[in-house]
Amino acid sequence: MITVYGLKNCDTCRKAQTWLRSEKVAHQFVDFKTDAPAKADVVRFAKAVGWEKLLNKASTTWRALSDDVKADLNEAVAIALMVEHPALIKRPVFENGAKIISGFKEAEMKALKAGLK
Repeated sequence: MITVYGLKNCDTCRKAQTWLRSEKVAHQFVDFKTDAPAKADVVRFAKAVGWEKLLNKASTTWRALSDDVKADLNEAVAIALMVEHPALIKRPVFENGAKIISGFKEAEMKALKAGLK
């Protein structure tokens, strides 16, 4: 089973769940809005995909941060920001055992699905 982490109102998260259903892939959805990720979760995601890829700099939450916060960015600061503001996590995050993917790309999803067999 794949665990999908994201925001229920996120278009990309909805698109990913639609794809998973169409491919008949068993999954569960964890909404960051109601079930915020723990620091250990964010660290695990960042270790798997890289903190730079996990940090969503295209989000409105990122644009709302002060320039001082953005200027002092490093892995520890980025992880702390993503724990405090889960909307900064590039969504959706897919987890299938030890495999973690951030963002929705159909080719990666097919590889993740193949790993279920």
